[in-house]
Parts: sequence; C-alpha cells; structure tokens
Amino acid sequence: MGTNRTSKFAFWVVFALVICGSSLAQEDDHSINLPATKENCGYTIIIQTTCANGAETSNNVSIRFGDIKSNDIVVKHLNSKHMRQVDPLQPDVYDEKLKKPFQVCTVDEFRVTGPCVKSPVCYLYLKSMGNDKWRPGLAQVRVSGASHLSSTEFYFRRYLPQHVWHGKDRCDREVTPFGIKRKRKFFPRL
Repeated sequence: MGTNRTSKFAFWVVFALVICGSSLAQEDDHSINLPATKENCGYTIIIQTTCANGAETSNNVSIRFGDIKSNDIVVKHLNSKHMRQVDPLQPDVYDEKLKKPFQVCTVDEFRVTGPCVKSPVCYLYLKSMGNDKWRPGLAQVRVSGASHLSSTEFYFRRYLPQHVWHGKDRCDREVTPFGIKRKRKFFPRL
C-alpha cells in the first residue's frame, strides 16, 4: 500500500513537471516572436553659452529631456556629439570646422538619437561634470521631422551647480489660488 501511494505521488510530480515544462517552452517561443516596439528618433540640441567672462567650460556636459508622457531621453557626454557652432547673428551661415563646444558667446549644435517623444518636449535638464564653472544661456531641443514636438527655449543664464541635474520642467503644472504648483521630478543616479 505504501508503494502504491509513492508511485501515485511520483506520477503527479512527473505530470506537473511535464505540464510546467511545456508551458515554459511555449512562453519562450512567444517571447522570441514578439516584435520590437521601440523606435528611435533624431534630435538636434541647441545650446548657447553666455558672453559673461569665464562662462565657458571644458567639463563633460550631459542633457536629459522628455515629454509629458515620461519619455525620458538622457545623453551622457554631449561634448562628443558636437556637430557645429552657429553664428547667432547669422544663423544661416554654418561653420563646419570642428571646434571645442561651450565657449564664451557661442551657440553649439549637437545631433543625437533616442526614444521618440509622443508629445512636445516640456522638460530639459543639464548636468556639468568637472571642475570649472559653466554658464549656459539657453537650450532647445528640435525633433527631426516633427517640429510640432520640438521644445520652446529653456533659459538658464546663471552658473550651473556641478554634478547635479539642473533645469526646467514645464510639463506638470497646475494653477492654484496660491500660484503655479509643479510636480517635482526625481531622477535615478546614472
């Protein structure tokens, strides 16, 4: 009688393992055939450094921007994506020589790719990693092929604190009788 019980228990254990194994194999087959849903878009980032004495930097600069739907694009070491400097008085005249970005009184353009935004870019943060100070004037993100999703200009005009994200968030605003209330964004450490 003990042998019969043991064999029934062994049968059910083997049966359960076979069923679980076949369902796991089916899940694996389905996960292989899932289409990729992430697509990338092109962005042009325009950053002006002010004309104040000592406003330039050789620090590594990172940028973080996104839309109201929490599509967050982070570009580390923006310096390496530098494309050209633009003369602010003659924006149609391009200087294609590779120059050091973030110099006094310059406007720099950077090209990057990242996840696509679904609504207009409404927040932008900069981070400066290094020893010298940097005083950006303004920053803007243009979405390639979708100008209606591009950001307006984000003004800084002060020296950035170092090693922290600093910027503007125009996404989550609520007008109250006491003024404009904004939700605060918290970013994980990179």
